[in-house]
Amino acid sequence: MIKKGLITSILALTFGGMQAQTNAAPPKLVVMLTVDQLRADYQEAFSSLYGEKGFKRLMREGHVFTQMDIPFNGVDRASAMATLFSGTTPSLNGIIGNYRMDVNTLRAISCVDDSAFMGNYTDESSSPSQLLTSTFTDELKIATRNQAIVYAIAPTRDAAVLSAGHSADGAFWLNQTTGKWCGTTYYGEFPWWMSIYNDRKSPDLRIRDMVWQPTHSVSAYTFLPEWRDIPFKYQFDNERLNKYRRLVTSPLINDEVNMLTEEVLENSLLGRDNTPDVLALTYYAGNYNHRSVQECAMEMQDTYVRLDRSIAALLDMLEHKIGLHNVLLCVTSTGYADPDNADLALYRTPGGEFHLNRCATLLNMYLMATYGEGQYVEAYYNKQIYLNHRLIENKHLDLAEIQDKSATFLMQFSGVNEAYSAHRLLLGSWSPQVERIRNAYHRKVSGDLYIDVLPGWTIVEPNSTDHRTVRYTPLQAPLLFFGTGVKTATVRTPVSMLSIAPTLTGAMRIRAPSGNTAGKLTIDN
Repeated sequence: MIKKGLITSILALTFGGMQAQTNAAPPKLVVMLTVDQLRADYQEAFSSLYGEKGFKRLMREGHVFTQMDIPFNGVDRASAMATLFSGTTPSLNGIIGNYRMDVNTLRAISCVDDSAFMGNYTDESSSPSQLLTSTFTDELKIATRNQAIVYAIAPTRDAAVLSAGHSADGAFWLNQTTGKWCGTTYYGEFPWWMSIYNDRKSPDLRIRDMVWQPTHSVSAYTFLPEWRDIPFKYQFDNERLNKYRRLVTSPLINDEVNMLTEEVLENSLLGRDNTPDVLALTYYAGNYNHRSVQECAMEMQDTYVRLDRSIAALLDMLEHKIGLHNVLLCVTSTGYADPDNADLALYRTPGGEFHLNRCATLLNMYLMATYGEGQYVEAYYNKQIYLNHRLIENKHLDLAEIQDKSATFLMQFSGVNEAYSAHRLLLGSWSPQVERIRNAYHRKVSGDLYIDVLPGWTIVEPNSTDHRTVRYTPLQAPLLFFGTGVKTATVRTPVSMLSIAPTLTGAMRIRAPSGNTAGKLTIDN
């Protein structure tokens, strides 16, 4: 009798627990907040300047992962956004960077360029057609037979379109020429309420009154160089040509994202029924006007102060409009930062200048000396060299052999750590370093040769001031979940960026994106 009673009790507890798990409703609204260039070390270092309702509340009540691992090299905003939403790396999703070389036109194009669609309030033609796998927002649309609502809002075009995915109801970003919120006809008709918002509240109507100056007194900002004792003050309207570009690289853009978010919540049915919806938001936490931290130490600290306040305002808005008990919020970073180029001569750190155009020219001369006259190097871009496949085929040459010989030749150049041929990346032996480069490489859109530049060396772009100093050190990127069903915890073990998408689809009770192979994270009880 005792044994029978014990078994009955165990079965009751088991089925009771299963029933409780089954009956747990998915969130009515999933908010994916991606903060471009958010750094966990800065977030922690400036915490004395925060209030209690932003970062501190998330850390206190959320499920916090202190380190998100990014499993591929060369991450930037677009490749990070595509990976976060697709749950797979550029090797499958096809987004290898903000821009890539178009092998048909031999010109660099945006990862969201698409001439088949027109722009709304912009002359840019955009779509997610270059994103080659589904996103978790796509899977939600499929699972609900298009009943779910998906909107994306971001300061930049690539972030908005890639986070919206293929099936969203709309993607909105700021036109950096006109100051109007814009979109693309790919997602259908531009909402009427967006047009009214542009006519009444868009940034261009208010930019003359926008001023960014320190939130606190100068003495509160403790991480300052010795010479910095005067508060900054930026009036964006003073910049005739670049005022909206400057706005997008300031923390004030996060308040603009919040204002438009409130408009979307007011005029759509997001979170109003039991079908899960998704709102994808992007904030900015990088350097002002892409200047160095040494130049803008006070600005960077104030950026995090204002970011903290923007997050607090977003939480209040979601509580008021939807109820936080109906919301699952995910906050994470794009996992990179604008390069901070130090004066190498002054500090005597190892390094130099790497010129990809010179490498490409000398490589072509080498290939002509080896295989005869011809333009073997067709193009070069972003540490990659593209060979002329048609010429190689017409000469009846072995492409894999030329790729491997070219890689060996490039290894002789100063500043080159290693050169990888497409043949080696796709069919060669495995190592952890090769795996990270393979994950960043897509065989249809990447070059024939990938050059790994030594740390400390500056990649000099011809006809451009955008020179980047190479660092191998990974950025400490945070990840946290907050809201319905989330258990309060802090996890210091690194977790993969690829696990975010399946974690969110698991919460919504739908399948993971088509290219995802990572497991979901345990964030509930």
